[in-house]
Amino acid sequence: MRFVLNFGMGDPQHGVPLAQAAEEAGYDALVCPDSFFYPKESDSKYLYNEDGDRTFLDGVPFFDPAVWMATWAALTKTLRFYPSVYKLPSRHPVQVAKIFSSLCVASNNRIALGVGSSPWKEDLTVFGLDWESRGKRMDECIAIIRGLLTGEYFGFDGQFYKFPAVRMTPAPSKPMPILVGGHAPPALRRAARMGDGWVSANTTFDVIKDLIAKLNEARREAGTEKRLFEIHAFDVGLTKADDVKRLRDLGVTHAPVIPWLVHGFNPPLEQKLDAVKRFSDEVIAKIA
Repeated sequence: MRFVLNFGMGDPQHGVPLAQAAEEAGYDALVCPDSFFYPKESDSKYLYNEDGDRTFLDGVPFFDPAVWMATWAALTKTLRFYPSVYKLPSRHPVQVAKIFSSLCVASNNRIALGVGSSPWKEDLTVFGLDWESRGKRMDECIAIIRGLLTGEYFGFDGQFYKFPAVRMTPAPSKPMPILVGGHAPPALRRAARMGDGWVSANTTFDVIKDLIAKLNEARREAGTEKRLFEIHAFDVGLTKADDVKRLRDLGVTHAPVIPWLVHGFNPPLEQKLDAVKRFSDEVIAKIA
């Protein structure tokens, strides 16, 4: 089992010291969120709150994930980084491929791409994109990014994207893992069919258990159950070594955590750093 520090909706000034603390404390990766903006008016609901409330996100500062990952990679040596999750259907896949190929090369292959859609229609409609086609659009995006990151000539002729063979350099020396996020059945099937792994949103152990069972069934149906596959499951109740062991028994390979949640989403930096170290001493050291 490996551990992922989830930066969450944190103060941007906390990003660098938390990355350095996570590396020193033995975390495997650091993950950041993705958000373009907060819509003043929207009928969309936040899918991971029972009541759909989204107002807690109003005014929260979000850096672009590429900025975080480039910054963190320059100031660390071993940590991996990925966004959870990058709103892929809202972006042009050729541009995304260029950004992430550059990040992979600059970081010595310490980048993964966590992808998903968005709970807000505005994340597509503001860019002039159709909301209903987001799933099919994401499938094409994933295929294009994989093709371009090989460093070979690659062209595409799909429903949404068409371009002649082009070659993108520099290319990563190793394939970049693509982790597919989402809890809905189409997202689980996409992860099974196209992903190198799956990443959950914040939820509970019982929900994770049910989702992994559905994910495993989707992998069997897709014929990919023997392929190397990472499962990043964010159990908000994980605080003890025994909690980790029961996740591991489900097949979870990576456990994202926000160890300072007892103090709220964004407590002072000192409390965050203390929580990062304490979780390492009390949990990571007992599992490794």
